[in-house]
Amino acid sequence: METVSKPLIFALSLLLGLNNLATQTSAWQPSLGHTQIPIWPGAPPDARGVAGPEAVVTVNELVGGRPWVEVGKVSQPTMTVYRPDGKNTGVGVVVFPGGGYRILAIDLEGTEVCDWLTSTGITCVLLKYRVPGEGRFPKSGAYPRSPMALEDAQRTVGLVRFHAAEWHIDPHRIGVLGFSAGGHLVAAISTHFKKRLYPAVDAADKQNCRPDFAVALYPGHMLENTSQSFQLNPYVPVTRETPPTFILQAEDDPVDPVQNSLVYFAALKQAKVPVEMHLYAEGGHAFGLRRTKFPITEWPQLVERWLRTIGMTSE
Repeated sequence: METVSKPLIFALSLLLGLNNLATQTSAWQPSLGHTQIPIWPGAPPDARGVAGPEAVVTVNELVGGRPWVEVGKVSQPTMTVYRPDGKNTGVGVVVFPGGGYRILAIDLEGTEVCDWLTSTGITCVLLKYRVPGEGRFPKSGAYPRSPMALEDAQRTVGLVRFHAAEWHIDPHRIGVLGFSAGGHLVAAISTHFKKRLYPAVDAADKQNCRPDFAVALYPGHMLENTSQSFQLNPYVPVTRETPPTFILQAEDDPVDPVQNSLVYFAALKQAKVPVEMHLYAEGGHAFGLRRTKFPITEWPQLVERWLRTIGMTSE
């Protein structure tokens, strides 16, 4: 029997992997009619070098029967404002796509979410936060491994509040919504809002960056930095001031175990924070808004009802 050399095996593995990816050359751009706005007037705080330009990749690993787009090597964070279709409820939501703090699932957990939110009368602000790409740890990761994403989130919520009148948003009805690593970022900004991680750069940084509500979908990183099997990450310091929170996850999630949601829910309950959690037996991970055979993918209706329940929207 012939043996196959390790270099040949590596080359074949690489070729097979490339079958699932189709790299695009230009940086990510929103759809026509929308403009990315840099969130920092100059160099971002704690800026780190990134090898190469921003990378946009179409992933042919289907979700809901369709490929999805990831953005990596993000060093210049931006926000894109999506205005509501027709009726404006006055609610604003900052969306954090997931991607393990290495890439951003920019359509699956970003633009498609904004399309849904704007259809319900909500202004959506999509945050393209800093992620340096694969193999860049410890320069990326959940706070405090890296402060970059949380700095970008704090800055963006402050910017939305600063521009609230201009964008026809009620400054007291600004929430955050995120998936996976973005779900962790939801929890991070929900518990780190009294003090910015960076020196103020302008008047927007004088605004309160506490969200008025939070939606964490299949969050990760909630069990890190602990010595016990069921203990909340101490860098997610829940208090009574943590905003009302909605949590959703599948029990068969193979990426972020459901204990991430359970431990966060328990901490919120102990602190007497209003919280609603929905767990489903099946559904996996990273399904975004795309409908599949699993009932968990009907979650947008649950969020819409919850927003009415907590008084953010009305019938």
